[in-house]
Amino acid sequence: MLMSNTDRPARLHFMANGFRVLTPGSHVTCALSGAAIDLDDLRYWSVARQEAYANAALALEAATKE
Repeated sequence: MLMSNTDRPARLHFMANGFRVLTPGSHVTCALSGAAIDLDDLRYWSVARQEAYANAALALEAATKE
């Protein structure tokens, strides 16, 4: 029987130009807001922190906390 990835978080390895799926799933969680981000909509992340962000404003906020 095949398992569905619906409503299951993915585990990713973030790289400079993309990401690699380590554990299949439908979404990741934003590191700052806690919002679920569909993998198809994921555009912002930190390679250094290995964190995903829901939008550009949150990515900028995380970058300025360094």
